[in-house]
Amino acid sequence: MRLTFYGVRGSTPAPGPEFIKYGGNTACVHLQLNDGTDIILDAGTGIKKLGQELIKKQSDVHLLLSHNHWDHIQGFPFFAPIYQPGRNIFITPGMISFDEHDAVLKQMTGSYFPVDYKTLQSNIELKPIGKDVESWNINSAKISRLAMNHPGSGSSYLIEADGAKVAYITDNELYPPYRKETDFLEWVEFAMQADIVIHDAQYMLSDMPGKSGWGHSVAEEAVKLALACRTKRLALYSHDHIRTDDEIAAIEEHCQYVIEIAEDDLQVFAAAEGLAIDL
Repeated sequence: MRLTFYGVRGSTPAPGPEFIKYGGNTACVHLQLNDGTDIILDAGTGIKKLGQELIKKQSDVHLLLSHNHWDHIQGFPFFAPIYQPGRNIFITPGMISFDEHDAVLKQMTGSYFPVDYKTLQSNIELKPIGKDVESWNINSAKISRLAMNHPGSGSSYLIEADGAKVAYITDNELYPPYRKETDFLEWVEFAMQADIVIHDAQYMLSDMPGKSGWGHSVAEEAVKLALACRTKRLALYSHDHIRTDDEIAAIEEHCQYVIEIAEDDLQVFAAAEGLAIDL
């Protein structure tokens, strides 16, 4: 399995010279399995570049959405494969609190976008998964999910394939002031001994309490989770759109210092566009 980051920002894209190292595109991660299966996690603006790679293929595309906030669906209208005649695209909506599973398509209607989704020549199929379903398969991959602690909720995913486990837990507030959908120990069980945990790390302690309840975690909390579930790697994800390269590097260094104090061998790094990892 090869994991590649195509978008790592939260809330809104971050253009400009101070956002080059880690990238300014919003959420999108690509998993290419050994059997050729393409699984995409979220459709932020990073999916545009990914589309330029996948348009060279004719195989099915499997898109798993965490939720419908703009930074997770706004790249979909610019995803080249949706314009390919006959291309099969399967979309699994997130477990959101609203009956809006088709929001990723309906953003391409009316006054929102000049091309209506109903005119697309690809074969797009929404595949909602019932909340009572704990796991399912996409070709050789086993997919599991847990509800995010985020306004409107949504899905975090665990993908198991090719002898590897990837936990994708974005836009998740580990210690929210509102009722939790999933508590800390459930997250530990969910991501236990994953090869990599990709977790929201949008805030620092200095952002609190002003941003408490906004649906994102403090970076140190993500480290605590990674240590508890004994993962090999932690990718700090969903970087705040105002964080410059230097500021993200400082957060990364701080988290590495926390690991050093804990005397653990966890590898922690800030996710960056273009970074590819073979698992």
